[in-house]
Amino acid sequence: MKKITTILAVAIAMAGTASAQSSTQQSMTPEQAEMMKKWEAYMTPGDIHKMLAKSNGEWNEDVTMWMDPAAPPQKSTSTATNTMIMGGRYQQSMHRGSFNGMPFEGMSLLGYDNAKKTFISTWIDNMGTGIMTMEGTYDPNTKTVTSKGHEVDPMTGKDMDVREVFTMVDDNTQIMSMYMTPAGGKEFKTMEIKFTRK
Repeated sequence: MKKITTILAVAIAMAGTASAQSSTQQSMTPEQAEMMKKWEAYMTPGDIHKMLAKSNGEWNEDVTMWMDPAAPPQKSTSTATNTMIMGGRYQQSMHRGSFNGMPFEGMSLLGYDNAKKTFISTWIDNMGTGIMTMEGTYDPNTKTVTSKGHEVDPMTGKDMDVREVFTMVDDNTQIMSMYMTPAGGKEFKTMEIKFTRK
């Protein structure tokens, strides 16, 4: 309880005016001051968040899906709208299109955790009732975020490994490749999406 109270006090102090913060900082212990400094660094959007914001706007999607690695792929198109939310801390992506003649909609949230130094993403859509979660790292040389995580396998009800490779080719082109590893099986490519800015 004491730790929670301290964190709340720090958060309240940070939310106040500059003079109020200065007054509060003077009455803090060194430990509390350090906590406030770290919390401020944790909550402040940085260069990675600015990079994400460059993807704001409308995108066309050319989608290729492999339901079975031995079967020919299925093609479809959709659109995405990217918006930075929560003061530029997270990117929300809304996707709409059709798949197998049915309306499709999905939503992802992507953030960069300043403390963990990792990307964290979630995905939901109307083709299921689960939530896929992934964590990844960024390679500035290839402009690629590689993420790993889990999603449920509806056939078994158990989690299976997933991997995503997202490349920011340029300001108007992005490519996402998704891979999955079914229980007891080998990883195979399930999807590729080419994003083109509208």
